[in-house]
Amino acid sequence: MSFQVFQYMLLRIFSIGSFAGTTGQQLGHYAATIRHHDGVFYVICVYLGAPAETGVLYTSKNPYDESAWSDAVTFNASSIDPDLFWDDDGKVYSVLSGITLQEINLKTGDLSEPVNIWNGTGAVYPEGPHLYKKDGFYYLLIAEGGTELNHSVSIARSTKIQGPYESYENNPILTNRGTDEYFQTVGHADLFQDGDGRWWGISLATRGGPSWKFYPMGRETVLFPVTWERGQWPVLERVRGQMSGWPLPSRTRNIPGQGPFNSDPDVYDFRLGSQIPRNLVHFRVPAKDSFSVTPKGLRIVPSRSNLTGIPGNSLLSGQNGLGFIGRRQTDTLFTYSVDLDFNPISVDQEAGVTVFLTQMNHIDLGIVLLNSDSSSKNHQSPRLYFRFRTEASTMDNIPVIPGNPPPPKTVPVPHSWIGGKIRLQVKTLNETHYEFSAMPLSIPGAAMKIGIASAQLVSGGSGTFVGSLIGTYATCNGAGSASKCPDGGNLYVNRWRYTGDGQIISAIDG
Repeated sequence: MSFQVFQYMLLRIFSIGSFAGTTGQQLGHYAATIRHHDGVFYVICVYLGAPAETGVLYTSKNPYDESAWSDAVTFNASSIDPDLFWDDDGKVYSVLSGITLQEINLKTGDLSEPVNIWNGTGAVYPEGPHLYKKDGFYYLLIAEGGTELNHSVSIARSTKIQGPYESYENNPILTNRGTDEYFQTVGHADLFQDGDGRWWGISLATRGGPSWKFYPMGRETVLFPVTWERGQWPVLERVRGQMSGWPLPSRTRNIPGQGPFNSDPDVYDFRLGSQIPRNLVHFRVPAKDSFSVTPKGLRIVPSRSNLTGIPGNSLLSGQNGLGFIGRRQTDTLFTYSVDLDFNPISVDQEAGVTVFLTQMNHIDLGIVLLNSDSSSKNHQSPRLYFRFRTEASTMDNIPVIPGNPPPPKTVPVPHSWIGGKIRLQVKTLNETHYEFSAMPLSIPGAAMKIGIASAQLVSGGSGTFVGSLIGTYATCNGAGSASKCPDGGNLYVNRWRYTGDGQIISAIDG
């Protein structure tokens, strides 16, 4: 597999959509692994939230062509984090968390009885296993210690696939636990060779330091060099903000696929005939025809459920789709803005921008039609407001700063702004805070800073395994009936911009 193919697939796999019709906020496709064998790419993982832990296996001879991927072959997974391994005798195995080994039929999904092959070093949650065969040994790489600050990687080997496995005396072979490194929670690693035969490793990690309070991008995928001499244990370069090692291949965009590249800024105007860019995603599968490119730009049909939803309410929980589209926060510092053409006609119709982790953790700035307060001369007559509010019902780190999370805030939209397009903007002030502002396109230079919120509100909480999405939404906040909102309230977006302004890689150097 070429290095470029691996990079492309890595980005696609770690952003496989989940959250479809599941009740949980982090359920869906979990811990996908990609393998390449005899010209075929395989992606295997477990779908959590189905009636049972359902394993799914996808194949393709052309990973760049979305239509070339097969429908899923399903199997009854005995655990999570399945891997695929082809032995020299032609048998194919899946090794899963536990750590158990099973033969698997790639065409039918049939599995043999699971056999426990290693219990790890004694740390909690042995999981994320991967098998390799090198120099007459079967090497078994696993994650241990949980996915938080004690996350680590351990390795064992055997001359027989079913063991017994000898644990490496210097385990863990990779971790940042107990250090003051900016990158923490290092674990769930995998190893591979590039086209020149050099070994590399990837793992998950979280930037934010041992205080582990501000990490809105969640667990990220990091790349590091590996030295693996014949007959020896591999040596994994420690994860740091800056590392040295094998030379990286020359940068090139001469590869197939429709992109965009993960590090590119978003410069989208949604002109008629254009497609919705492939890096824009949804949280839960949207209702049919909720998103389309029209002569007025990207149309977002509002959902009855707002971004939070009502748990247990089948119509308003959000499980039937949210009027939300976003992109991953891929930079510590960024600026995001959209131009909104929004003319609501019914109370509670709303459109805006959000930093969204899950339905239980998000920060929003919306334009909403509300009945005016009692001090208005036109008491109870609807008018437009900016509404800034946060949802942070689940948090790992209780805020200690007064006013954090900030209380909901409504500000009347100036009369001179009404009827024209309004630009909403989210900008990072630093690695710990977001600023939300609004400005009219008709009055150059006019702008209102509406609210500031801590990145702690979208760090961990109900989304410990995922990072934040930055995007735009439309909702009628429960009005209407069945799955339909009242007429009106469609949102049109004809200018979408996201620019990375900087990455922080060290608590000292920035």
